[in-house]
Amino acid sequence: MIHQYKLGGFNIVLDVCSGSVHVVDEIAYDIIGMFEDASREAVLGAMAGKNPEVSPEELAECYGQVADLKKAGKLFAPDNFAPMAGRLKEKTAGVVKALCLHVAHTCNLNCAYCFASQGKYNGDRAVMSFEVGKQALDFLVAHSGTRRNLEVDFFGGEPLMNFQVVKDLVAYARSIEKEHGKNFRFTLTTNGMLVDDDVIEWANRECHNVVLSLDGRKEIHDRYRVDYAGKGSWERIVPKFQKFVEARGGKDYYMRGTFTHANPDFLKDIQTMLDLGFTELSMEPVVCAPGDPSELTEADLETVMDQYERLAELMLERDKAGKPFTFYHYMIDLTGGPCIYKRISGCGSGTEYMAVTPWGDLYPCHQFVGDEKFKLGDIWQGVTNREIQSEFAACNVYAHEECRDCWARLYCSGGCAANAYHATGSVTGVYEKGCRLFRKRMECAILVAITRALGQ
Repeated sequence: MIHQYKLGGFNIVLDVCSGSVHVVDEIAYDIIGMFEDASREAVLGAMAGKNPEVSPEELAECYGQVADLKKAGKLFAPDNFAPMAGRLKEKTAGVVKALCLHVAHTCNLNCAYCFASQGKYNGDRAVMSFEVGKQALDFLVAHSGTRRNLEVDFFGGEPLMNFQVVKDLVAYARSIEKEHGKNFRFTLTTNGMLVDDDVIEWANRECHNVVLSLDGRKEIHDRYRVDYAGKGSWERIVPKFQKFVEARGGKDYYMRGTFTHANPDFLKDIQTMLDLGFTELSMEPVVCAPGDPSELTEADLETVMDQYERLAELMLERDKAGKPFTFYHYMIDLTGGPCIYKRISGCGSGTEYMAVTPWGDLYPCHQFVGDEKFKLGDIWQGVTNREIQSEFAACNVYAHEECRDCWARLYCSGGCAANAYHATGSVTGVYEKGCRLFRKRMECAILVAITRALGQ
């Protein structure tokens, strides 16, 4: 299977199953488009009629080069991965590599679009005790098999509302690393309201990554990200984030924004972040219930797709100016990238990755927390709801019927199980809006990667 498209002045051909990406001229592009469905004579005849200025010998040579690429497995490569999907999952059965610790089911902001119902996850406000967090870390170590690197994300609500426990848990993890041959890598996700010098110093010492919530323009950010008095948070958090990022000295961070019906023209928000001095950026489409005022409309989607193209142009312009920046969804490695296990199996929610509530309950990921039918078990007894875990274990790219004919399937790995469930009622369903946006992002990401590789 191939995918052909034209963008940024390039004729791009992606060979889906080999991962090969080809930049070709118009004649090769057209030959590839006909190659599998017409005879050699028909293809060359069509090319001669369309390109009378090109000699038959040159057309034949181009056709032969396309045939050679197919023979080499770089064009029209067969999909031999489907039989592997179940077997690859079985190899990691019972091994947990990451936990999302919900250290605070409470928040000091009242964001209207919050999927977690302002941090409460449709339940009671609560904070995680040190004892529960300690058991969660012990559970991770005990179920991590031979994995050395273990990922832990401090999440909420707002995790800094339970900062002392966060610090104590990291200190505990550091105290047991050497004994168990593990390396904990911590991420802190924060809205910034409680960031101070102590938080900055601690996070820059202990956190492999920090995710800082900012929606870009002040008027957009303050539309949704307000406190319980209805006051916007932009002016209070931006100076803190600037100080935070400067102090990190090049260590990983992300400015993580959300675009909604209010700002499908999110490139303006990206530009605001750049103007503020931030260069590691992410803007995510809102996840909300159908009919929510923040929901993206069909007209919004067209705007967003145009914004993705303009974003690629901006990235390349800034490359030339010596002012590059990173956009999370455009991070792609054409020379290697994720292994086939990752490409087939996705994020590993419910099997390799789980969320832990303040009470120690286990869920497949943070977006399922609070929905009791998805409760997997707890950090003392482990996974006891094997039926639900089996659904997630079987949730690979080939479990989605709609994915089988999609050119982007080995980039998205079947997409987000939570988005699929909330859109269709099944973790093996397809969130169609998300798919359309993902495919456009991938086309733009490949364009950026090609341009950089060619030094243009």
